[in-house]
Amino acid sequence: MHGAQSKRDLAMELQAQLPILRPSIHTRRANLTVKFQDLYGFTVEGNVDDVNVLNEVREKVRQQGRVWWALEASKGANWYLQPQVSSLSEGIVLKSSLKISALANAMTLKKLIRKGIPPVLRPKVWFSLSGAAKKKSTVPESYYNDLTKAVEGKVTPATRQIDHDLPRTFPGHPWLDTPQGHAALRRVLVGYSFRDSDVGYCQGLNYVAALLLLVMKTEEDAFWMLAVLLENVLVNDCYTNNLSGCHVEQRVFKDLLSKKCPRIAAHLEALEFDVSLVTTEWFLCLFAKSLPSETTLRVWDVLFYEGAKVLFHAALAIFKVPFQFPFGSSFLLIIFLPDILKICSVVKTILPELI
Repeated sequence: MHGAQSKRDLAMELQAQLPILRPSIHTRRANLTVKFQDLYGFTVEGNVDDVNVLNEVREKVRQQGRVWWALEASKGANWYLQPQVSSLSEGIVLKSSLKISALANAMTLKKLIRKGIPPVLRPKVWFSLSGAAKKKSTVPESYYNDLTKAVEGKVTPATRQIDHDLPRTFPGHPWLDTPQGHAALRRVLVGYSFRDSDVGYCQGLNYVAALLLLVMKTEEDAFWMLAVLLENVLVNDCYTNNLSGCHVEQRVFKDLLSKKCPRIAAHLEALEFDVSLVTTEWFLCLFAKSLPSETTLRVWDVLFYEGAKVLFHAALAIFKVPFQFPFGSSFLLIIFLPDILKICSVVKTILPELI
């Protein structure tokens, strides 16, 4: 009798330990890492479940792309430029002479951009709506080629810093981290450093210009996108020597965080944690170094149309996501699924007691 009881006890003990000895399918899936390249050549790494969510989001983006193609077919290839629409921080402003159909086009365009521009259309849409095409039209056709030839071989503090940063820009990328990629990125950055001596070159611009090169495909288009970004889209003096514009952005964001997320702001203040230690890189690199490329470009879709306010929306959304995941009040939260999981770990480290 005693022996039978001992066997039953032993069996129950082994049964209790079985989940430990034989991990569940969910546990094994969570530990299974998958690696693949995204649309722009960057390596994406995550477990099977995260990759499945990413594929679901991509499918929704592809479905949204069909709306763009339908409009391209029905209204013409440049429907979003007819009529010309300008975008301000307060909203969309149309000329008084335009008809109601123009307003409908503008509102449709704004909604479509927020839901994501198809990658194939992205270079054309960015170049037109950001103002880069207009800026390029004000100078001779050979401006970029003449500029790159004129500055070839010249050495300045900016060119020395650029040469130092080239190998550190997305190391391991199949094109950017090659002699051809380095040469193309160098021409864009050096050319702009001579175009605007007040900016010259600031660390962080290498990541922005590199991603622009991957999207726009040509050096000249990437150069003009960088020009319109620094001269028209972003806050003034963000990349000057004293980074005064960036410091202003950080102060504004701290005030915004206190207003919109008072609990988070109070907790950070209690920890004596300066939020700019994290957010400065976000604003200088426009999230290119912090978020996966496909996520970053969804933010840039809106940035080039609606302006610098989008950076504040995105930064706020990142702080909100650990509390509201998977959905929240900000439309940008949808953009960050599931890529935001990669950056949420940073926020969770900072805010462990609130999550």
